[in-house]
Amino acid sequence: MNTDVAFIVISSISLVILLVIGTFLSASEMAFSSLRRARINSLEEVGGKKGQRAKLVAFMYDEQFDRVISTLLILNNTIAIAAATLSATLFVHLIGDWGYLFSTIVISAIVVVFTDVFPKSMAKERPERIALAVAPIVRFLMVLLKPINLGVLKIRNKLSKAFTSVETEASEDEQNMRGQELIYMVGEAASDGAIDEENQALITNAITFNDFEAWDVITPRVDMVSVPFDADMATIAETFIESGYSRIPVYENSPDNIKGVIHIRDFLGQVVTSGAGSSRLPEEIISPALFTVTSAKVSDVLALFKDEQSHMAIVTDEYGGTEGIVTMDDILERLVGDILDESDEAVDEFVEIGEGKYKVLCSAYVTDMFAHFGIKAESESNTVCGWIMDSLRRIPEVGDSFTFENLCVTVTKAESRRAEECIVEVTPPPEMTGNLLS
Repeated sequence: MNTDVAFIVISSISLVILLVIGTFLSASEMAFSSLRRARINSLEEVGGKKGQRAKLVAFMYDEQFDRVISTLLILNNTIAIAAATLSATLFVHLIGDWGYLFSTIVISAIVVVFTDVFPKSMAKERPERIALAVAPIVRFLMVLLKPINLGVLKIRNKLSKAFTSVETEASEDEQNMRGQELIYMVGEAASDGAIDEENQALITNAITFNDFEAWDVITPRVDMVSVPFDADMATIAETFIESGYSRIPVYENSPDNIKGVIHIRDFLGQVVTSGAGSSRLPEEIISPALFTVTSAKVSDVLALFKDEQSHMAIVTDEYGGTEGIVTMDDILERLVGDILDESDEAVDEFVEIGEGKYKVLCSAYVTDMFAHFGIKAESESNTVCGWIMDSLRRIPEVGDSFTFENLCVTVTKAESRRAEECIVEVTPPPEMTGNLLS
């Protein structure tokens, strides 16, 4: 009888110790997996014992992360198996053959709740604090299990090489998924107040920068300022003054035949040299034009600007005609928002003129309009004007109106076969209207 009591007591104490060790290992694993590197950097600067401990954690995270996780997983699984075996032996000794079933139910519940879910949830909330506390013990366990750990890592590396190529690049879908995850994280940070809306937009635009094409930042041909090849100096000077631009494309016969670009610096140099009375523009001050296509990635156009030391590219269509132009300013504004100089006037693209009623400039990006009104939709058009044309399926005229989801859109200004301004009225969703009526 005394032997049975001793067996039960020793087994129970051993089981509790195993579960405590399992809890420690689970919390340590989650702490190292959830570390925020920036937070560790700030703790390193504190100095003293805490700073030294933070340096140890940083080293283990940067240089030995695989070994840390491998050590903790090996030990945790070993502890779980040992706990399950000991639990089965104890319960069989206490209640007979039904002890196996009872042990499985009880030990599974305890392991899942107390040695997995609870410690991992706690460690995820304060990973740096727990990592600092457990780092010396984890390092000791790494040294203790070094031979086993190295063997496991070698097996893992061989299996990885057998199933995947060493230089495999992430697919486009995987890259998009990672980008969406980053955007979600930025949104969460903004919701928590860690970053403001302006920084959220900047970071989001930077993440999605490679998704933009030249078509997304183009100045269309109808808005493009250009001068004919045979224009006199006075006409060119007037064009520079009225437009306020520093570069103007030069065409021959038609804007579809761009011959080059004239920079105001070169033009003013010619004026100083030859005088403003010169009737023709000398060809030698016309710089060669860069050309790209609407489907070119903005990042590629930016690289082209850098390589060719230029700030403007002519965008051509599939027939060789001119679609418009893309400039360095267009790309930067797509990334950081509107950049106004001394001669620019700030223009609000969305102006509230009444309750649920807005005046919208049709030159605004349709994605910005959808975001402004909280609509999750996509459009093949780049601007609100193009979206209106696609919705009407014809040239818009003043008074044209249509409904899109909970938006009622009415064209209020149109010129040169395109809409320039519209009124957008936001109506309550049907379910909200039903609630109000009831």
